[in-house]
Amino acid sequence: MKYLAMSRWLLLAALLAPLQTPAQSAKTPVEVWKTPTCGCCQAWVSYLEDRGFEVKVNDLADVTPIKQLLGLTDPRLHSCHTAKVGDYVVEGHVPADDILRMLKEKPAIVGLTAPGMPMMSPGMNSIEPKGYDVISFDKEQRTDVFSRY
Repeated sequence: MKYLAMSRWLLLAALLAPLQTPAQSAKTPVEVWKTPTCGCCQAWVSYLEDRGFEVKVNDLADVTPIKQLLGLTDPRLHSCHTAKVGDYVVEGHVPADDILRMLKEKPAIVGLTAPGMPMMSPGMNSIEPKGYDVISFDKEQRTDVFSRY
């Protein structure tokens, strides 16, 4: 009887496991390159950590060479910090939900960007994104709207 009760719990756990989000099931690793004095970059890092991401930070005087190395060559797509999440580049104040969606859907893109420093973005003045677009880009730097806030 004891084993039957335990089997029921194991079955229930197996049925519920697919309902977990990636952030719940394991910490998603993120590597960030930023300047050491940028407060909004650090705020974005903290925002991601609060949402279950495991963030490694690299402070550099100039992040531009990293952007180039990772395939973000169009300066119009640049922001203040650059991150690598899985096989993707995440540039600027991209919301956590967009990162998780990208990792789940696995689109054929280089990554996502929130160009510039949108005022109502995570890490700036709002945890809830408002009034800007998150843009996907490919290796030719062609863009499309990934999310609109």
